[in-house]
Amino acid sequence: MSFESDPGHGHSTAAWTAVTIMLLAFTIGTVAFFFDLAWLVWASAGLLLVGAIVGWVMAKVGYGVGGSRFAPESH
Repeated sequence: MSFESDPGHGHSTAAWTAVTIMLLAFTIGTVAFFFDLAWLVWASAGLLLVGAIVGWVMAKVGYGVGGSRFAPESH
């Protein structure tokens, strides 16, 4: 198996930022659902979409795997 074509499995600033925002949104949505706060559930669903968009934009700007501002860590 050749590791030169390895996409990095999301180990980038863009991926970590997107996942953090989306995990926060999911957590808020779960707690809001438990307390029956429908408006907050929908707001967290919106935040989930924002997280995906932020990750995509950051990847396009160069913070994704293989981007101009990506600094891979050596393991």
